[in-house]
Amino acid sequence: MKSKNIAEKAMEILFFICACVSVLCVALICIFLFANGIPAIGKIGVGNFLLGDIWKPGSNQYGIFAFIIGSIYVTAGAILIGVPIGVLTAAFMAKFCPKKLYRPLKAGVELLAGIPSVIYGFFGLMVIVPFVREQFRDSFGGNGLSILTAAVLLGLMILPTIINVSEAAIRAVPDKYYQGALALGATHERSVFRTVLPAAKSGIMAGIVLGIGRAIGETMAVIMVAGNQARMPAGLLKGLRTMTANIVTEMGYATGLHREALIATGVVLFVFILIINLSLSLLNRRSENAN
Repeated sequence: MKSKNIAEKAMEILFFICACVSVLCVALICIFLFANGIPAIGKIGVGNFLLGDIWKPGSNQYGIFAFIIGSIYVTAGAILIGVPIGVLTAAFMAKFCPKKLYRPLKAGVELLAGIPSVIYGFFGLMVIVPFVREQFRDSFGGNGLSILTAAVLLGLMILPTIINVSEAAIRAVPDKYYQGALALGATHERSVFRTVLPAAKSGIMAGIVLGIGRAIGETMAVIMVAGNQARMPAGLLKGLRTMTANIVTEMGYATGLHREALIATGVVLFVFILIINLSLSLLNRRSENAN
C-alpha cells in the first residue's frame, strides 16, 4: 500500500513537471517574440509598420499591411472551402458512413494529416496552378499563382484537422439526444443536423479554430503557389505574399532592423492566433450561459 502511494505521488510530481515545462515553453516563446519585436515596432512606428503597404528593407520601409491583408484573404478562402467540406465529412463519418467504407475513409483522412507541407505545395504547383491558369487565362489573365490557388490548397490542408476534431465532438454527444429526436418524429438526417450537430458545436468550433491556425500559419505550400509578391493583393487571380511567407523568405539574410521587423511580423501573427483563440473561448462561454 505504501509503495503504491509513493508511485502515485511520483507520477503526480512527473505530471506537474511536464505541465510546468509546457507552460514555460509558451512563456519563453512569448518573451522572445515581444522582447525582440516590440522595440522594432517602436523604431519603425506602429502606424508605418501595421498600416504601411510598402516593404522595401533597402529603403528602410517596413510596412506589412499588404502581408496582413494577404494572410486574411488566403485564410478566409481556406475557411470557405475547408469548413463546410470538413464538417459535412465529419457528420457523414460519424452518423452516415457504412462500416465497410469507414476504415478506408478514415485511413485516407489520417494520411492527409501526415502529408508534409512541401508535398502539398508540389501538388498545388503541378495540378492546381495549371488548372487555374488554363481556366481563367483567357478571361482574367494571370499565371495561376494566385490567392485562389493558395486558398484551395489551404482548404485541402486544413481538412484533416477539422474532420478529426469534429468527428470526435459529434461522437461525444450522448446518444439519447439522437434517440429523443427520433422519438419525436424527426428523420435520421434531421436528428443529426438539428440535434446532434448543435450539441457538438463547441467541439466543432475548436476544430475550425485549429484549422484556421493551420491555415494562417502555413508557409511552404503558400510560398510555392501564391506567387510570393510583396505587394497589395490586386485580385483573386493575382499573386500575394503572406506574413509567414515573408518571414521565411527573408529571415536567412536579414540583419539589424530588417531582422527585427521580421520578428515583429511574428508578433503580429501571434496576436492574430491569440485573438482567434480568445474569440472561441468567448463563443463557448456564451453558448454555455445560453444553455
